[in-house]
Amino acid sequence: MCTDTRHDENVKNAMQKGLRIVGDVHGDLEAFRHAVATDRFIIQLGDLVDYGPDSAGVLRLMLQVQREGRGLFLIGNHDRKLGRALMGKKLRSSPHLDDTLAQILAPDNADVLQDVLPALEQAPAWLVMGRTVFVHGAFDPHMLNEPPPPPLGRVTYLLSRALFGETTSRVQPDGFPERTLNWVNHIPNGYTVYCGHDQRSTNGCPLAIPGRAGGRAIFVDTGAGKGGHLAWVDLPFPPVEEKFFVC
Repeated sequence: MCTDTRHDENVKNAMQKGLRIVGDVHGDLEAFRHAVATDRFIIQLGDLVDYGPDSAGVLRLMLQVQREGRGLFLIGNHDRKLGRALMGKKLRSSPHLDDTLAQILAPDNADVLQDVLPALEQAPAWLVMGRTVFVHGAFDPHMLNEPPPPPLGRVTYLLSRALFGETTSRVQPDGFPERTLNWVNHIPNGYTVYCGHDQRSTNGCPLAIPGRAGGRAIFVDTGAGKGGHLAWVDLPFPPVEEKFFVC
């Protein structure tokens, strides 16, 4: 099994207080402040930025949590796009990315601009702890045995799955690729995958979907920064059972 926290023994000791799995934040700083106000070790599932009012503030808080050795974040598709933009890569512009860049480039956010790119370059695309997997977009069984690739580099098959989920060749009326959940049926028996990216819940709470192979996926994105809530899941360490929370 591949278990790569990219952290030292101090972080592993911090995990003994339990884990808090936080869904997509999308610039909702006020809710994120509530999420990280815990002794538990934070695992944020990606998409810290875009849509919400204060992406720079969210990044600053996440960087602080990492410096204090009490949390990490996975790379999400919006985080990767920001990182690529900061590297000077040519990207298709979007109002949300433009707003995030404007915030980061503001003089009062110079500290964020200095530190965010190295942090994005080091963010893992997935994390495996025993029979629990954390990923932004979607799972593939090969993630159990392969380490995550560089998150801002070439998009491999597994990195694409981790960032964007499982897509079809069709485009939805809103212009976004159509996504499918067939991958849930390939989660091995006894495994649980915590993911963001897709807002599947209809009641503001994380949504658990069982797969045909005996595993299950828990979708933690509940629409923060897009008019919904920020949700998180508290787990013991090693992770076994969960308690759901929304803010």
